[in-house]
Amino acid sequence: QLQLVESGGGLVQPGGSLRLSCAASGFTLDYYALGWFRQAPGKEREEVSCISSSEDSAYYADSVRDRFTISRDNAKNTIYLQMNSLKPEDTAVYYCTLFGSQSCRGGPRYWGQGTQVTVSS
Repeated sequence: QLQLVESGGGLVQPGGSLRLSCAASGFTLDYYALGWFRQAPGKEREEVSCISSSEDSAYYADSVRDRFTISRDNAKNTIYLQMNSLKPEDTAVYYCTLFGSQSCRGGPRYWGQGTQVTVSS
């Protein structure tokens, strides 16, 4: 049974950094695109970033481009999201996802349980 477990969330001051991790079990991530979504209170869930299975392409939402970096370590069956220069509007629950395809053009198929990120002074 596939499980995606996020970690690394927490409280950080504006301008700070966090690194989210998502470890997969029961499944090999090698052949699938992986991504991060987030949902802030009262808002719809939005796609933050995605990386293809071959790592030859990555997508970033305009709101996080140049601040966030997605990466994957297939040997560890883990996906990461490095978040720098955090802003209060980045506050949300962050979910890692496994897409149903090798590219980011497909939609997410499996979801983690989410990890809270709060950016506040």
